[in-house]
Amino acid sequence: MAYATINPYSGETLKSFDDATDAEVREAIGNAHNAFLAWKETGFAERARILQKAADILRQNSDAYAKLLTLEMGKLFSEAQAEVELSAKIFEYYVRNAETLLKPQTLPVLDPAEGNAIVVHEPLGVLLAIEPWNFPYYQIARILAPQLSAGNTVLLKHASNVPQSA
Repeated sequence: MAYATINPYSGETLKSFDDATDAEVREAIGNAHNAFLAWKETGFAERARILQKAADILRQNSDAYAKLLTLEMGKLFSEAQAEVELSAKIFEYYVRNAETLLKPQTLPVLDPAEGNAIVVHEPLGVLLAIEPWNFPYYQIARILAPQLSAGNTVLLKHASNVPQSA
């Protein structure tokens, strides 16, 4: 079954999309896994550079992204602009803080003679994010930024009524 961007004001179909086939889904999972194998070895500085680029792209195209939200879901243009900016700020938060948040942490132990306890954050792999429609860019940023910072890759299944915003 195809899905479409439908202007909520006029009811006009703006663009239609086909559902992914089973083969396309399997291919996407395989591609995400292959990307993970390289991405998990990517250092924090390179991950931060890429996340900053995402924030920059959001800001450079803010009006176009905001307009798309308005067309797809009827969000006020000023609210859509604010969502785009918030999403850019989420990416930048992880640019600044991921390395600190993910560094190994030594925990206190009752008897140091018995050893020590350390929390180590390691990439998990390919994650699936199933997201709602109400804040499309925010929902994506809040999932992608921390997961990419941590060395994971993400497949996204967004709500069908905002296919272009996703």
